[in-house]
Amino acid sequence: MIVCSATLFAVNGTMAKLLQQTGVDAAQVATLRASGAALALAGVALALRPRSMRLTRREAPMLVFYGLAGFFVVPLLYLVAISRMSVGIALLLEYLAPVFVALWARFVQHQEVRPRLWVGLALAVAGLACVAEVWGDADLDPLGTAAALGAAVLLAAWFLLGAHGTARRDPLSLTAWAFLVAAAAGAVVRPWWDFPVERFTDGRTFLLTLYVVFLGTTAPYFILTAALRHLPATSVSILSMLEVVLAAAVAWVAMDEALPPVQLAGGVLILVGVVLAETARKEKTSTTRRDELVTPPVT
Repeated sequence: MIVCSATLFAVNGTMAKLLQQTGVDAAQVATLRASGAALALAGVALALRPRSMRLTRREAPMLVFYGLAGFFVVPLLYLVAISRMSVGIALLLEYLAPVFVALWARFVQHQEVRPRLWVGLALAVAGLACVAEVWGDADLDPLGTAAALGAAVLLAAWFLLGAHGTARRDPLSLTAWAFLVAAAAGAVVRPWWDFPVERFTDGRTFLLTLYVVFLGTTAPYFILTAALRHLPATSVSILSMLEVVLAAAVAWVAMDEALPPVQLAGGVLILVGVVLAETARKEKTSTTRRDELVTPPVT
């Protein structure tokens, strides 16, 4: 499930960038994908299991934050990042999120970890230095870098809250409510009546929009959320990093955004470092493995 969602997300990075090049800005793309996914998922949920869409007052704050952070702000920041830098570098920065998940598990949840946690974090930082080429003129746009790092922090929160949410609600209704919140936020940031409707009459733009909304957003988000019912947040975040490699490959083929060797090496270091960091937990029992990485209930 995670490999499938990572592949769809990877292709979506290039598709979203191509869509932006048609004149649709980042906020409009974020609103478009959130609104389309909300209509699709809520429609399916109401048709198949209408009772699952019932909402309690206690879970409302969590759903609002979950929807805003993970389903609107993270994609928006990502779209801002890829509009100002290559898809591969933007994803490498965003996927520091698993490091933040590991730090949360160690210092907030006080989980015991093996010494290789610190080796993994050191490798990840070294990899980021290679990606940024800090020894020369770094090819990183300041706003794009800030957007990608902000997305990393919120993506870490998304993984943790998603594990919490799927323990109490089915993935379909959880994802539907999150996208409804994201769509409402998008309508405020970029009202529908301000959309350049005439641009979507072009066949290329229309096909790009269909991919971004359904195959690049609706399907992978639902699949990834469902995966959190079967694996802990750390495992999901590690495996999701396949998107970095796949997205860079897609961008290279479709947009000639090849990374130089030193940045490729940096990407490998980040991946290795994050895997070491995420697998440094000392498991207590098999029955508590999933719950250890779930955040306390949000009320």
